[in-house]
Amino acid sequence: MVQNLLRGAFILCQITIEVSVSLLSGRRALATVITHAIAASALATVAPKELSRARLAIVLGVLAMIPDLDVIGFHYGILYADALGHRGFTHSILFATIAAVVTPFIAFSKLRVLRRLWWIVVGLAFIATLSHGVIDSFSDAGLGVGFFIPFDDTRFFAPWRPLATSPLSISAFINGPAARILMNEFYWVGIPLVGLFGGLHLIRRIGGRGDG
Repeated sequence: MVQNLLRGAFILCQITIEVSVSLLSGRRALATVITHAIAASALATVAPKELSRARLAIVLGVLAMIPDLDVIGFHYGILYADALGHRGFTHSILFATIAAVVTPFIAFSKLRVLRRLWWIVVGLAFIATLSHGVIDSFSDAGLGVGFFIPFDDTRFFAPWRPLATSPLSISAFINGPAARILMNEFYWVGIPLVGLFGGLHLIRRIGGRGDG
């Protein structure tokens, strides 16, 4: 029952952001919201058992999707290249830090502040939020990512950019290059994640048997 509710919440958040994007902007994003959410949710697999991994996966997935809400700015005349524009402040290290510190107070309010589990949630939340900009920086179109906004407005790209561009419009995505883009992201993001977290899980299992 709980897992179904969490799964429903995840899907609802995903749809809300994608619909907002499609309604408020005709521009293009750099990676699908789905890939951002899945990549961040996978971080929950390395969390200690004292934390609810199902809840943590949902929280991390939502955090990874939030940065793209900056497209709402297009509706109010904010330009792509502005500090508050797409892939600007909400993709920055400062924003990820703020989101990370706020997360345990909202999603894990029973954790004791500044104790071990609290810091683990903060750390994973920071990585999940910042991962959005990191993945975007590997894309083949658009402007770079403003990692250091508001201190430095410079936009950055990774030196290697294999990820294909995805339309922000849902209809354009589904009726266009959906299959090609998802396969591209699975190849460059999904497979490495499966290998990384699968390896970490195997190491933990082997380590647990050794302790026994």
